[in-house]
Amino acid sequence: MASRAEPPDGGWGWMVVLSAFFQSALVFGVLRSFGVFFVEFVAAFEEQAARVSWIASIGIAVQQFGSPLGSALSTKFGPRPVVMTGGILAALGMLLASFATSLTQLYLSIGLLSGSGWALTFAPTIACLSCYFSRHRSLATGLALTGVGLSSFAFAPLFQWLLSYYAWRGALLLVSALSFHLVACGALLRPLCLAEDTAVGGPWVQLTSLLHHGPFLRYTVALTLINTGYFIPYVHLVAHLQDLGWDPLPAAFLLSVAAISDLVGRVASGWLGDAVPGPVARLLMLWTTLTGVSLVLFPVAQSPTAVVALTVAYGFTSGALTPVAFSVLPELVGTGRIYCGLGLLQMVESLGGLLGAPLSGYLRDVTGNYTASFVVAGAFLLAGSGVLITLPHFFSCFSATTSRAQELVTEALDTKVPLPNEGLGEE
Repeated sequence: MASRAEPPDGGWGWMVVLSAFFQSALVFGVLRSFGVFFVEFVAAFEEQAARVSWIASIGIAVQQFGSPLGSALSTKFGPRPVVMTGGILAALGMLLASFATSLTQLYLSIGLLSGSGWALTFAPTIACLSCYFSRHRSLATGLALTGVGLSSFAFAPLFQWLLSYYAWRGALLLVSALSFHLVACGALLRPLCLAEDTAVGGPWVQLTSLLHHGPFLRYTVALTLINTGYFIPYVHLVAHLQDLGWDPLPAAFLLSVAAISDLVGRVASGWLGDAVPGPVARLLMLWTTLTGVSLVLFPVAQSPTAVVALTVAYGFTSGALTPVAFSVLPELVGTGRIYCGLGLLQMVESLGGLLGAPLSGYLRDVTGNYTASFVVAGAFLLAGSGVLITLPHFFSCFSATTSRAQELVTEALDTKVPLPNEGLGEE
């Protein structure tokens, strides 16, 4: 483990960015493109949309709910062996899913087993990346997460093509082979020990501090609301377009259009997060609001031109909010608590990931279309943007530099566990 007083803002950090790029592609690129399998599963198992939606929702929820485990293991053993183990589990889950004969088996294989593998890969990789960068953290995170956009552009039509030639069982076998490359991503990670890491205490001390930290708790609530509606288009957009009379292949290709726009949004937002003065949370609120509005407008778009334009807008804004969402967290809790903070945040977020897609599918079954599904999804994001306004220094005119962020961490988070007769204030 390399030791430094401050983040190097480069060096081996760019290899960590490369690892995070492919890792995000093989986790969230697969999840975002899994809507292509949705229609196949409904037909193969003759089940309602709400029940089939639980496959992706369980995977998202397990990935996020299990993040504290991945963070704790990374603190003890380092992120490299943890991420490599996660890659093996993710590939194994997809492999077993190809032999499934019921939805329950898909819940267990894709949702539970692959989801557990994703839980061991994402949080440790992003936390390791945050330790390598300070001044260019938003840009580095944005570049790393462009893997989601590029893979979504490639995977959606690829999966549809695989379904056409190999059916859903053969397609899942090939997705399993792709997922196994997460092992190589984990091998690139090199843990970095910063001076701040030795002053924040052990995992339990950090956890107790975070649970008494008001801004962190409010930020967790905001991202949970955002997460509830964020994935809805990637699960149900293809089915929605088929309800409008679109053919399956053009409908799947529209996910690729969103992926290209998502890619541009991530890079642009990462650059703006480092260049624009003021708290990064302000940019996050802007992108979240625009994403929510675009979701609400989806049912209104009927013509192909309007649907494509709205998909481009959604892809850009939803992609733009992601890198700044991860950049806000180190400013709130510091890099010394980033593993614990990100793991806890992902765990609570899992509530939104678990309920979002099934709620959307339930509204589709009740109403007969996806109008209410998209409107409710947009409402969740708008509610999350409202909570972001309550974060400290949201209306400040200065940029939250790393040194200032470290001062706020020192003031806001006490490293000792509070006694029964004492508490920790928000600031």
